[in-house]
Amino acid sequence: MSSGSSPSRRTFRQWLHSFTPHPMTLGWRERMRSCMGALVGIATVGVTMRLLPGVPGLMPLLVAPMGASAVLLFAVPASPLAQPWSIIGGNLVAASVGVGCAQWIADPITAAAVAVALAIGGMFALRCVHPPSGAVALTAVLGGPAIHALGFGFVVEPIALQSGILLSAALVYHALTGHRYPHGGVRPDAKPQAGSVAPARGGFTRADLDAVLKRRSEWLDVDPDDLEMLLRETEMQAYTRTFGQLTCADLMTKNAIEVAPSTSAAAALTLLERHRVKALPVVDGDNRLIGIVTRADLTRQARRPTPLWQRLSARLPQSFGGQPPSVATVMTRDVASVPQTMPITALVPLFTHSGHHHIPVVDASRRLVGIITQTDLVTGLYRQTQMLEAA
Repeated sequence: MSSGSSPSRRTFRQWLHSFTPHPMTLGWRERMRSCMGALVGIATVGVTMRLLPGVPGLMPLLVAPMGASAVLLFAVPASPLAQPWSIIGGNLVAASVGVGCAQWIADPITAAAVAVALAIGGMFALRCVHPPSGAVALTAVLGGPAIHALGFGFVVEPIALQSGILLSAALVYHALTGHRYPHGGVRPDAKPQAGSVAPARGGFTRADLDAVLKRRSEWLDVDPDDLEMLLRETEMQAYTRTFGQLTCADLMTKNAIEVAPSTSAAAALTLLERHRVKALPVVDGDNRLIGIVTRADLTRQARRPTPLWQRLSARLPQSFGGQPPSVATVMTRDVASVPQTMPITALVPLFTHSGHHHIPVVDASRRLVGIITQTDLVTGLYRQTQMLEAA
């Protein structure tokens, strides 16, 4: 007989293992922040309901589902189930369905089952799935005479009222503690990344991610934007693990051809053609980077119509004030640069997403020490890959 475990026994052990809790990666500071948030949120709802004028005496100060909503709002605020529309829409849908079932279905067990089922269907239809809303539907059916006496007023008071108060408390609390909430949706200041359309070879696009999610037969409780960001950070972590030893100083061209801002545009163009490069860093007297000039900048300057007075001025000797167009008039002053100690993995998004083809490399005093191009990066990655394969 084989000493190994049978496949069925291994499968059974794996099934049992699925019941064990997953490792908790949340730090203690974030855990305490969540607990304090729930305390503040529930206390705010209870105190507000107690002090609010005109609230009927039979109305509960707190309905039990608010506790479950607080868990989502403060412990897992990034979940799609914890977003504002989920709590407001989900609770209102469930309360409306629950009251209707309580009034129109005599048997409470049947009414409760139908209410929860219809509430889930309504939340799916309106894209406001919120698990505590299932308890709202049950409360409307099984809450007793005090709840039944409210009729459809139960939807507004206490459900809508308490949901709004709890949500407001969550919005304020997350803002004061520096946590982004609401979490879902496209932020107004978010810029589309080129990687979502044309990523680096071997990477994935947002369309790839959407296609995989669509093929799954179950709904994942994670925002697609968060999932994409997590996967891209994982890619970058893998690059860092593989190529993290290399820095910009290892790959850059150390003797970069540079020019001063007073260099004439014609002389700069001659340097570009002589050395067969596409860009020249511009430095001041202390060799500090102050700009960059490209072949395209100089070509546009050469093709631009020159006013008569400038043409005449350029023909005059410098002793008479004649000055040809200089690099300072055409260079890009807001130039991107990288420190020489930066890992080359951090260069990948700069080249692939920002459209840069050459980036000056500087030291801690912003003095130019070299320049790195896409070709340098590809060559360095290739050599490192060859070395890893040889090892």
